[in-house]
Amino acid sequence: MSEDKSKYLIDGIQGKWEVVIGLEVHAQVSSKSKLFSGSSTTFGGDPNTQVSLVDSAFPGMLPVINEYCIEQAVKTGLGINAQINSYSVFDRKNYFYADLPQGYQISQFKNPIVGEGEITLDLKTGTKNIGIERLHLEQDAGKSIHDLDPSNTFVDLNRSGIALMEIVSKPDLRSPDEVNAYVKKLRSIMRYLGTCDGNMQEGSLRADVNVSVRKEGDKKLGTRCEIKNVNSIKFMQMAIDHEARRQVELIESGESIVQETRLFDTKKNETRSMRSKEDAHDYRYFPDPDLLPLNLDKNLIEKIKKNLPELPDQKKERFIKDYSLSTYEANVLVSEKEVAAFFEEVIKTADKKLATNWIIGDLFASLNEKNISISESPIKAKEMVSLINSISSGLISGRAAKEVFEVMKDTGANPVKIIEEKGLKQKSDPKELEALIDKILEENKDKVSQYKSGKDKLFGFFVGQAMKVSGGTANPQLVNDILKNKLK
Repeated sequence: MSEDKSKYLIDGIQGKWEVVIGLEVHAQVSSKSKLFSGSSTTFGGDPNTQVSLVDSAFPGMLPVINEYCIEQAVKTGLGINAQINSYSVFDRKNYFYADLPQGYQISQFKNPIVGEGEITLDLKTGTKNIGIERLHLEQDAGKSIHDLDPSNTFVDLNRSGIALMEIVSKPDLRSPDEVNAYVKKLRSIMRYLGTCDGNMQEGSLRADVNVSVRKEGDKKLGTRCEIKNVNSIKFMQMAIDHEARRQVELIESGESIVQETRLFDTKKNETRSMRSKEDAHDYRYFPDPDLLPLNLDKNLIEKIKKNLPELPDQKKERFIKDYSLSTYEANVLVSEKEVAAFFEEVIKTADKKLATNWIIGDLFASLNEKNISISESPIKAKEMVSLINSISSGLISGRAAKEVFEVMKDTGANPVKIIEEKGLKQKSDPKELEALIDKILEENKDKVSQYKSGKDKLFGFFVGQAMKVSGGTANPQLVNDILKNKLK
């Protein structure tokens, strides 16, 4: 890959190629019950224990719309600055699959609940707006399990009927990095709203990735291929890179791209054909006869709009304005709702600049090392406040704070207790430090003479000796001040 300013380009034999990407993100609606039944949506239940007669498509069973899921979809639409359609229709999308008991999926086609919107990405090269084509509601299928028996496939219908929001972007994405930023931003917005937990390990968020390529400078879109059901951002990036390279190689060898659906093999790091356009199903959409068109009261939409929480972009602007943070710092701290809450809890009673540095630096490094979220961190906001206040009050040095943090990140212990147990309390008595420094200068008369004759760099030697003799507990600022006075 070569980088051309903000562009991600593939070097081919015939020149550089631009990658054009669109995403269809499937987000599970955060709801206790399914879209058209009262069955539980709790993850991890025993197979086929959360299935109603509606979910399993028993004859004569009629779907009943879950009003809360409708509100969640509207809330998400407002969160992505999209048009909310007061009139929408549920359609039947007809196809056969073993884990689709009805033989059709209730979805939305021509009249979705949410229309065009926009998401702003913060990239290294600046901000970029990504258009949203639509958001529609649909029910999920069940799950086929192929690895429990060498000759049989098992079906678990616990997911059957769970409410999904399919969020379709415009083909505005141009690189795996932009896809990374887009999915993270969309996930963050939905988590702030409480409309999707974004847990990709549990299948709450997955995406179909549409990829095409065109020569750099061309305006016409190339023939796209769709990569189905990619369930991690890393895999999305890998799939895009492989698929784009595959298409460039085909075009440059004189072949044409066939519009088709492909799957991504994570072990081989390659896409493979699933079905071509010619073989694709004719879904034969038609309005579901059991469900009336959905007419939303404008007062309901306004009520939901008024009760929206502060979203990431709004919080970022407030953090920059109120706490004098850089754009980078604000972006990092608002990326997750829980991180922003942790930060604001800490700075209620601790220095803002120190809190920012410690949270973004040492705390995040520890969380990444353990592969845990801030909610799972052994260090809670109260302990972080205590550590930061111990530094800003002069109780411990920055060096000692690192030692204290090493214990905290594994145990969550109170920092003041750790300081006492390890004897890390900073020595800030001028008389005590003066006596310590006098002894060091007496033992190093030759270096004192060299310093006074112009070897200024030896000043660091004296500071180092003072820190060494004190076991790292001497107040560095006081040590510097005393040394400067005595070495005049």
